[in-house]
Amino acid sequence: MSLCRATKANGEPCKGVATEPDGWCWAHAPEHAGRRSRMASRAARAKPSRELVGIKRQLQELTDGALAGKVERGVAAVCGQLLNVKLRAVELERRIRESDELEARIEELEQAAGH
Repeated sequence: MSLCRATKANGEPCKGVATEPDGWCWAHAPEHAGRRSRMASRAARAKPSRELVGIKRQLQELTDGALAGKVERGVAAVCGQLLNVKLRAVELERRIRESDELEARIEELEQAAGH
């Protein structure tokens, strides 16, 4: 059982078991780069962004403040509208990013198919 021949980004040697004939572990084998990228992309889409978490937190704080009488209703309403605009912008950015990823995957498939 031999170890992977790759060097990690921090300069340390990879401690993974070499499962590929050319001495790479699955995480470093060039032939698996596309699949690793797709898996990472799916994982990134599965969890909410920091910005989304922040917006949700602000909305909750605003709601709590308005219900407790600490924030005027008019101020809370305007802030809620502004946070809604921000939320829509975050969603638009996510859709554009997803569309770009799909376009890149289609191009990759077309190249592999010889088009």
